[in-house]
Amino acid sequence: MSATSSPRHVASYYAASANPSPSRPALEGEIRCDVCVVGAGFTGISSALHLAEKGLKVVVLEAARVGFGASGRNGGQIVNSYSRDMDVIEAKYGAETARALGDMPFEGNRIIRERVAQYDIQCDLKDGNLFAACNAKQFKGLIEHKALWERFGHDRLELLEGRDCRREVGTQRYVGALVDHAGGHLHPLNLVLGQAAAFESLGGVIHEQTPVTELVHGELVRLHTPRGVVSAERVVLAGNAYMHKLIPQLEGKAMPCGTQIVTTEPLDETVARELLPNDMAVEDCNYLLDYFRLSADRRLIYGGGVNYGGQDPASIEGVIRPKLEATFPRLKGVRIDYAWSGNFLLTLNRLPQFGVLNGNVYYAQGYSGHGVTCSHLAGRLIAEVMNGRNERFDAFAGLPHLPFPGGRMLRVPLSALGAWYYRVRDILGV
Repeated sequence: MSATSSPRHVASYYAASANPSPSRPALEGEIRCDVCVVGAGFTGISSALHLAEKGLKVVVLEAARVGFGASGRNGGQIVNSYSRDMDVIEAKYGAETARALGDMPFEGNRIIRERVAQYDIQCDLKDGNLFAACNAKQFKGLIEHKALWERFGHDRLELLEGRDCRREVGTQRYVGALVDHAGGHLHPLNLVLGQAAAFESLGGVIHEQTPVTELVHGELVRLHTPRGVVSAERVVLAGNAYMHKLIPQLEGKAMPCGTQIVTTEPLDETVARELLPNDMAVEDCNYLLDYFRLSADRRLIYGGGVNYGGQDPASIEGVIRPKLEATFPRLKGVRIDYAWSGNFLLTLNRLPQFGVLNGNVYYAQGYSGHGVTCSHLAGRLIAEVMNGRNERFDAFAGLPHLPFPGGRMLRVPLSALGAWYYRVRDILGV
């Protein structure tokens, strides 16, 4: 599944503070199951858990460890909706598509909370996130954003302007904010580990260190691994940015992108309260956005930027520290204890790719930065379509997906050029 395998998670704060989790043995020999899931991140484990709850025999194959990819490395923010919001969907794809997708943009959040409660998952779940405006144009956009979400039934929103914004974020950087009281944040690796344990408690099987080297389509799909073979009636491909050529039809229609995160030393309680008085998660409204929150032990987790193509910068701290200190000058010189990067999968229209190959191989990927919530929705929809309810899955599967301009050679520089254009607009506030 993955281009590279590793017996360990990257050296992140999440890995260092993860709940105990067993090492699962690699697959050896031949086995058969109802459904084989490739990838043990949010999409794969969410799908596997939903399917196991329906009594199916499910096997998960993971090239590295559970939560090795974006699911165990992201900012941990529960942000509602999709990476493209409902007004864009309606304008580009019509009212019928907007109505179908408009019933689901807040469901992934609810699924996460249901899982945490049902299976008693210890993942430091906290309520509240906000979108911060860096200029007047962005604040006007937040006013429109609030009206749009309320049109689709989401009413737990609050606008803050000027001084009121500093009630939630102790910085002079923002002119206003939109608080989503239904959003939140959590320890993402512990969330996926907790769901994996729930899946195994229902009889599910996970094989780590088991990359899929070949997928042979047929009425019974055969998935070859280095030391074994799985025969399955149906398959879920859930590797996202860490999928390796198992869906060649989509290779040019999605692009891995890297984002970087640092975590500070534990902060004094007074300092932490001054930075984020009500412990909200924050993301700004820039095209290349910054995002941050406090951990359970009062560290500031701060991320930002995008590397198109997924390459790591020479120094993650060198990229992120200036952003962190610009937002919170009082943290100038603060010790950085962890710095890491990870890839997410970007689509041209910023909407996820759902589909079915040969009638029995399902895939969901390309959440374009909104994977925490949308991946959990994907798992439920995959379980629905396998149970004969295809309307909601098909609403996503019917979205057109075009290749990135310039092909594989030029898509990275062209995307970077476009990002530079929007960054300049953010700086100028136009």
